[in-house]
Amino acid sequence: MSGEVHYRLEADVWVFAVNYKAYPNAFNNHSVRLAEEAARLAEEYSGVRIILAVPAPILYTAASEYSDVWLQHVDPYGYGSHTGYLPAEALGVLPARGTLLNHSEHKVTLRHLLKALGMVKQAGKEAIVCADTPEEAAAVAVLGPSMVAVEPPELIGTGIPVSKAKPEIITRAVEAVDRVAPGMPVLAGAGISGPEDIVKALELGARGVLVASMIMKAEDPAARLRSVVESVERARKR
Repeated sequence: MSGEVHYRLEADVWVFAVNYKAYPNAFNNHSVRLAEEAARLAEEYSGVRIILAVPAPILYTAASEYSDVWLQHVDPYGYGSHTGYLPAEALGVLPARGTLLNHSEHKVTLRHLLKALGMVKQAGKEAIVCADTPEEAAAVAVLGPSMVAVEPPELIGTGIPVSKAKPEIITRAVEAVDRVAPGMPVLAGAGISGPEDIVKALELGARGVLVASMIMKAEDPAARLRSVVESVERARKR
């Protein structure tokens, strides 16, 4: 069903969004095993929402194992003559719950973002929009995505977590987004390497995290996912 997508999260739920990017494990057997493990964890832990942002070629395979699978990107087009693009209108028939937009590795114009978001909402799907700074986070929040993820690009992939190196980025982003879109979840990303980094981000006001290499570069991504989720859940209960 098409219509407006709300961006509310239950108060006690945090978001663990995993961007597969284009690492080898995004395309081999680990990609499916990760989806299978996410499904098991979602059944075991009601306090965490696990989102998997996958490359388009493995969408159907991952979605056959787990329901909360998203596309890494869509383009602001409907059906038609758009060779090489992934039209946002297709979300209406694809087994993706949402899409990741404006990642620092795939930046788009504001016009592009506005049009794509409109089509995503029309399809009844969700969107996480990435932002480099708190100011950009507030600007894209005005457009009404489901969530905003703030990721200072200089820390992405470094193993230096934003929650420790630049905690003010998270607190400022949360405050800036709340001023223009009260209640919209803000995720933190860039350099998140372990459970303690996630816990710190949550303490700073983020509603979750967007990660990639922490999971996708692990020797066993599924085991790593379980270890991190269980560690964060234990810390939250304490």
